[in-house]
Amino acid sequence: MKLVLAILLCVAGIARAEIADSGANGFTIKISTSIHAPPAEVYDRIVRVGDWWDSQHTYSGAARNLSIDARAAGCFCEKLSDGGTLQHMQVLVARPGKMLRMYGGLGPLQGIAVTGPMTFDLKPEQSGTRLEFSYSVVGYSPQGIASWAAPVNQMLGMQIARLKNYVETGNGTPQSAAHPKAEQPRPR
Repeated sequence: MKLVLAILLCVAGIARAEIADSGANGFTIKISTSIHAPPAEVYDRIVRVGDWWDSQHTYSGAARNLSIDARAAGCFCEKLSDGGTLQHMQVLVARPGKMLRMYGGLGPLQGIAVTGPMTFDLKPEQSGTRLEFSYSVVGYSPQGIASWAAPVNQMLGMQIARLKNYVETGNGTPQSAAHPKAEQPRPR
């Protein structure tokens, strides 16, 4: 299953996407990719989350209702159609052009006792920016939370592919699998 997800994410233009570790009480997702734009631009686009996040992964059904207030204690929030609001995560670190770190449980993870840090770490490289993304989830569920790792990895891989496409083309929808733009993994 891990191999299939890794292949699918490579087709989506992600260099490396993986479930870095997984256990009964937590898991870590890591995604690494090059984005052909300077770090400051990538950061600015990350915080415009409503322009690239998939509407299917919102409570309101519309990504345009998402926002990130990129400052310490800021909110990755969503406006709901009934006038309500929802906090997905809280901003811990906002360093324009360098790093955005938030903390919380995305989507259905809010309904179980889990939470964790999500980090967008941006490093300049010759072709633009190396994005090192991670989301470490920890907590408790009577059934354990390891079974959440694969679906969260798949969903976040898709979101990072959308972000990459948004930064590079202005379109938040990733290119079709019919025209893959797979990136070669960097040597370790």
